[in-house]
Amino acid sequence: MVTMTIDTGVPPGRALTVDDLDALPEDGLRHELVDGVHVVSAAPTPLHQRVNFQLCRILDDAAPEHLWVVPPIDVVLAHDTVLEPDVVVAPRDRLTGKRLDGPPLLAVEVLSPSTALTDLNTKHDRLERADAPHYWVVDPVAPRLIAWELQDGRYVEVADVSGDTCWHAERPFPVSIRPTDLVR
Repeated sequence: MVTMTIDTGVPPGRALTVDDLDALPEDGLRHELVDGVHVVSAAPTPLHQRVNFQLCRILDDAAPEHLWVVPPIDVVLAHDTVLEPDVVVAPRDRLTGKRLDGPPLLAVEVLSPSTALTDLNTKHDRLERADAPHYWVVDPVAPRLIAWELQDGRYVEVADVSGDTCWHAERPFPVSIRPTDLVR
């Protein structure tokens, strides 16, 4: 097991904030905050990046013009919570500067062995609490896609498809996705 320590310059015991995250040097790693806790992830694998690219392409081709589909970008959900989903869909006018303030219309995570539990639990919970309307997770190994939609303040699973099964989503906009197409 590899342990990584990053000097944030913040006194021990104090929760980190968006400003602390902004002050970190660029190092090629993914830095996120979850309720003030600093979470660092390694760079993604080629398969992860390929799935991310394919998903961005499919979503971008289907998205209405007022929405932008972007690869990883900081999403500020609170002063102490900044996530970096693999794919974000948000109104163009909300994507200014280097991040998105507030929840995206859709957040998508591509699972990796090192991040799967976080993506399926912590990020699912945090995006739900922030009222992000849609959250999807893609498992590139299966291949499989699970989609949740916010209903009455809680995520409800609306799709769980794998292999060559095609899902025809109606929200956040009409798009068809076949998990095997993401790994081609």
